[in-house]
Amino acid sequence: MKLRRVRAVVVKEGLQIWRDRRSLIIALLMPFMQMLLLGYGVNLDIKHVAVCTFDRENSQTSQSLLKHFQASSYFAVKHVLDSYKSVTTALDRGDCVITIVIPPDFSERLRDSGQSSIQAILDATDDNTAAVATGYAQSVVSGFSDEVQLQFSGIGGASVAAAAPLSLEARVWYNEDLDSRNFIIPGVVAVVMALVGSQLTSLTISREWERGTMELLVSTPITSMELMIGKLLPYFAIGMLDATFCLGIAVWWFGVPFRGSLATLTLVTVLFLIVVLSIGYLVSVTIRTQLGASQIALILTMLPTMMLSGYTFPIDQMPDFIRPVTYLVYSRYYLTALKSIFLKGSGVVDLWFPILIMLLYAAAVGTWAARAFRKSLD
Repeated sequence: MKLRRVRAVVVKEGLQIWRDRRSLIIALLMPFMQMLLLGYGVNLDIKHVAVCTFDRENSQTSQSLLKHFQASSYFAVKHVLDSYKSVTTALDRGDCVITIVIPPDFSERLRDSGQSSIQAILDATDDNTAAVATGYAQSVVSGFSDEVQLQFSGIGGASVAAAAPLSLEARVWYNEDLDSRNFIIPGVVAVVMALVGSQLTSLTISREWERGTMELLVSTPITSMELMIGKLLPYFAIGMLDATFCLGIAVWWFGVPFRGSLATLTLVTVLFLIVVLSIGYLVSVTIRTQLGASQIALILTMLPTMMLSGYTFPIDQMPDFIRPVTYLVYSRYYLTALKSIFLKGSGVVDLWFPILIMLLYAAAVGTWAARAFRKSLD
């Protein structure tokens, strides 16, 4: 391998990147836009669920229960209704996701037996939101029930149900506030790196074909490995710059806790970047048009990272025939490493398996990409 020839290709590719405004936009602007859009737009914490209330009793006790819903950050009381017809209308118009209906004998049943019930009518067109809202409502009612039980137990002669003999005390590790952003943002970094890395390098060789400069490239004494290294080095530098930028936004802008070491983070990022750059280069060698190469690179990198890496959907909840396929998705191992480094503080020893898989991927795809280029115009 001649470093002089590699350096010449690096300079040539660097000049092309500088002159190609589209590549510059992809390299510099897209990571920032993706981090903002996905960081703020993707949030699994459902808060301020629109709720309507229909208090058929309108007593002090029933109003106290409704105030618990108003005080909860998970609900936002939008309308106070006065009939079942208005309940139907509000749900049909989408004014609320859940309607709390308090029966007319709510307080009386509480005083007589220490137990009562309320009705929750939900709009389940979005079944996930409806299910989560039901859980939130049960939590609010449970908290109110505990208060009422203590209140009525001090009233002489009141018949009150016995307190539950067992209680659950939850201790949450790694993501103490249960903030979905803390595991979504590291996934966004993987998505951005996969998209930017593959899209940029998928244009390298196909650009030579479209601009008619492949004849000059073939006539040079450069080898396939020298060409690949020279072509990918500028994009590797840009990729590491983008990774630093995205990870900095994750920590200092979105406040994602970082408990691991920079050395481990750099190692897994370098391996992942080599894989996505090699995939983009391999596609560019195979497809001779820039449009076709960019589309194929998008399918091979973006879609698996979004759908099969565990970023969007939990892998253990996928169908049985899909789960084995996820082991072939290289971004799955990078995403696992990112979350462990950020939230658990895992080191190289803890992450030996995903690091090993990414190392094998980098070696296999890199070798395949280098051998795929042929100094021929056929």
